[in-house]
Amino acid sequence: MDSGSFPSSNKTQSRYPLQEQNLQRRNSRENLDRFIPNRSAMDFDFAHYMVMEGGRVEKDNPATTSPSKEAYRKQLAETLNLNRTRILAFKNKPPTSVESNFPESAPSVHQPKPTKPRRHIPQSSERTLDAPELVDDYYLNLLDWGSSNVLAIALGNTVYLWDASDGSTSELVTVDEENGPVTSVSWAPDGRHIAVGLNNSEVQLWDSGANRQLRTLRGGHRSRVGSMDWNNHILTTGGMDGLIINNDVRIRSHIVETYRGHHQEVCGLKWSASGQQLASGGNDNLLHIWDRSMASSNSPTQWLHRLEEHTAAVKALAWCPFQGNLLASGGGGGDQCIKFWNTHTGACLNSVNTGSQVCSLLWNKNERELLSSHGFTQNQLTLWKYPSMVKITELTGHTSRVLFMAQSPDGCTVASAAADETLRFWNVFGAPEAAKPAPKANPEPFSSLARIR
Repeated sequence: MDSGSFPSSNKTQSRYPLQEQNLQRRNSRENLDRFIPNRSAMDFDFAHYMVMEGGRVEKDNPATTSPSKEAYRKQLAETLNLNRTRILAFKNKPPTSVESNFPESAPSVHQPKPTKPRRHIPQSSERTLDAPELVDDYYLNLLDWGSSNVLAIALGNTVYLWDASDGSTSELVTVDEENGPVTSVSWAPDGRHIAVGLNNSEVQLWDSGANRQLRTLRGGHRSRVGSMDWNNHILTTGGMDGLIINNDVRIRSHIVETYRGHHQEVCGLKWSASGQQLASGGNDNLLHIWDRSMASSNSPTQWLHRLEEHTAAVKALAWCPFQGNLLASGGGGGDQCIKFWNTHTGACLNSVNTGSQVCSLLWNKNERELLSSHGFTQNQLTLWKYPSMVKITELTGHTSRVLFMAQSPDGCTVASAAADETLRFWNVFGAPEAAKPAPKANPEPFSSLARIR
């Protein structure tokens, strides 16, 4: 089990949602690093000799030196890399490269390959928006960034849409008190339609372009719907009742498969890029891998793998974009580990203890990197190099656990929402790649919704 919701102590009713915070800097140098000289790298012995002894002896007694001795000293210094032309000579300065003896036309076989320049990762967020009434609950999923570059966030009983192209904010829906709060949001692949999960076990489907509700999915769950994910026209929902339901939004009788394997709340759901495998994590510390080829509407579907290595709730799930059968999962406060799985075999490939609650995971689409968000004590975002899992950088700024993360369509910007009721945007994954032709949108998922009565 993992810590769930906590009452927020810093709610401010007067704050308008998704307005940029005006953070005035007192001084233009306020956020700059101080330069602190690394005195451990200075050769004080040689500096003392040159000031007190060597320089004076050579000046006062030129007879003590000779052209042959001077030539020998220079040759010895070059051979042993003892060039003392500066008093503050750095001991750890890398040796100068040795020129090749080969002609310029003949490339050296020992010439190193050109390395990719290390990209700059800003250590502070690009933008900070107010997110009052954000529910501080580890098991919910209240943030999603759609393919049309619109970010959806649930604040209390209301779902707001923030258009990243122009920074405009609109309200999608506010549900009644008896039905709320909103417990999950998930954009459909087309970036226009969005699913809104509610505390009363229902799921609403909305057309964001027309600001119109299309239908309500009922009868599947017995309690709140805290996790959702799309697989083309299939909306998969996970509830506090432990059930996972595949809903075909094109048809009236929308429930097509039910997965039973969790005996506590399902708080993480992610379909693989191929749409063949589904990963589910729960408050029962279990991670399941389900395969669509094993699905059946007549009987409860059997999982492909039941993985029991985590020792706390499993909410953070992320499929690797460059290796289809690689899944990363993160455990809650009693586990604190990121684990990597081969979902074909069910083998655990690696486990890394992060030292704090893992709330969310995102892969970099352009580099072999993984981003994790955390709770107590630093409430940071950590960027890892894969597969070495060496920390590249840590991004701090949030003052409470970073519950949710979402990635922009171009894969470069990450939005993080935390219990401190702020939404921050980080330029952590670099510049976008050269523009590629966009995949053809599938018009089928909602084509028949207008005929449903």
